[in-house]
Amino acid sequence: MGDIFRRFLLEYAEYHRDERNCLMHLIGNPILAVAAFLPFSLLPVTVFGFHTNAAAVLVIPALLFWMALDLTIGLAIAASAVPLLLVAALIAANVSVTWVWSIAIGLFVFGWALQVFGHKYFEGGWPALLDNPMHMLMSPMFVFAKMYVALGLRPDLVPIVRPAALQGRHP
Repeated sequence: MGDIFRRFLLEYAEYHRDERNCLMHLIGNPILAVAAFLPFSLLPVTVFGFHTNAAAVLVIPALLFWMALDLTIGLAIAASAVPLLLVAALIAANVSVTWVWSIAIGLFVFGWALQVFGHKYFEGGWPALLDNPMHMLMSPMFVFAKMYVALGLRPDLVPIVRPAALQGRHP
């Protein structure tokens, strides 16, 4: 799966060369995740005797997909998903259904506004997923790949996630 991951990541990186746009993703991705988790957090689910909500269950295939593409990055995404799922569950447990939907819609609009703004004004185009819907799943992987590279943990990904002009400099 490593070659597939690198190919997906390289294609995604072509749309994300400006660091300001990448910052928009660093902020916007968690906001969009909470927006997606919120409505599903209203639905209680019991799996193997464990009580949870539909958001926690429905995110599992994506987490498994990310881990299959790259285990270390997939595990980082899984670790970051836990607090986002907890935030969504906490909101859903303490406000009305109307407020859950209002908050979800507000977060969705704000998160996407960050993505569109970043692409339009810093990259000169539109979000990558308009050309390839698979890019929606690559966005968290790209953000974590950039973070790993910045921390010096994944030098193998430097040629993919760092623009050529910055490859000679340290973060």
